[in-house]
Amino acid sequence: MGSCLFPGRVSRPWIVDDELWALIEPLLPVWPSRRPGRKPIPDRLCRHGVLFVLHTGVGWEHLPREFGFGSGMTCWRRLERWCRAGVFDRLHHLVLARLHAAGELDWPRVCIDASHGQTHDGLEAAPDVLLCDYE
Repeated sequence: MGSCLFPGRVSRPWIVDDELWALIEPLLPVWPSRRPGRKPIPDRLCRHGVLFVLHTGVGWEHLPREFGFGSGMTCWRRLERWCRAGVFDRLHHLVLARLHAAGELDWPRVCIDASHGQTHDGLEAAPDVLLCDYE
């Protein structure tokens, strides 16, 4: 059981394999050089911790330290840092571009325009706005 982008990936779903990590790592913000003190938990281990929490539903405060992911608070702060840096938006676009290049996307099924969305406060949808630009 694997994904269409990464066939054969069946290990624990919170473990990021080398192929996927090669896509993610360049998108992560660079750590500023630090003065003497403890080094931060490696980003890859924090990513494993974030995925473990998302996969299992365990609370951040209950993330098992024996797995080496760092504390739940460390993983949560790293996730927040990545969100602020736009990592997941860029990763989403990168994966879509790769799937498109591999012919794995059926664009008429995955693209919607704004006319399909709900509006609030009596505003009308803008049917000329396309929510994806890969076609």
